[in-house]
Amino acid sequence: MNSKLLKIISLSMCLVMILGVGVYKLVNPLDIQVEEVIASGLTTSQVKTVQTKLKNWGYYTGTVDGIYGTKTKTAVVRFQKNNGLTADGIVGTNTARALGMSLTTQTSNNVYLLAKCIYAEARGEPYKGQVAVGAVILNRVDSSSFPNSIYGVIYQPYAFTCVSDGQINLSPDSNAYSAANDAMNGWDPSYGALYYYNPNTATSSWIWSKKILVTIGKHNFAL
Repeated sequence: MNSKLLKIISLSMCLVMILGVGVYKLVNPLDIQVEEVIASGLTTSQVKTVQTKLKNWGYYTGTVDGIYGTKTKTAVVRFQKNNGLTADGIVGTNTARALGMSLTTQTSNNVYLLAKCIYAEARGEPYKGQVAVGAVILNRVDSSSFPNSIYGVIYQPYAFTCVSDGQINLSPDSNAYSAANDAMNGWDPSYGALYYYNPNTATSSWIWSKKILVTIGKHNFAL
């Protein structure tokens, strides 16, 4: 392991100690680089379509394998920059349109991704609290201070503990699905919150400075 890598890991551990276990938690920077996920709620076949189109146009040189890895994301960013789109590496509605694609299955995939995060972050909370967690994610999507997609918000570096510890990969239960659907349909028990945290475990002075809008179960929801 080289010295540069050791410095990155050491810095990550220090930031985790500073931020505590509140809303923000560090994702291992190495995991970000090798992350292989389906971006923006795309199915595997849709990722293959993206890869094929970008390969034909000279943006992508990797294998058409349906995995949204680093090479695919880099190619998407190049395509977005050359077409005057937001260069975030996420295939949302505008990028898909520019690619000549239809995202007909995106809504159901977004519900699934939202349910996964709700289950990982709040499966022990009251149902209303689970919906509130989903609402916070959607509120971030609508905020100019955060990424503009569910995928982008959930996988934003340092954002959610469940991503850094792998619990995002757990299978959501029926309650999490229902909570995700309720949040998607406009129920917001958080009253517009952009953050939530457990006051019994959070140690970051930063999160304590946020205005608490409501407390549900073990979580404070704040703005």
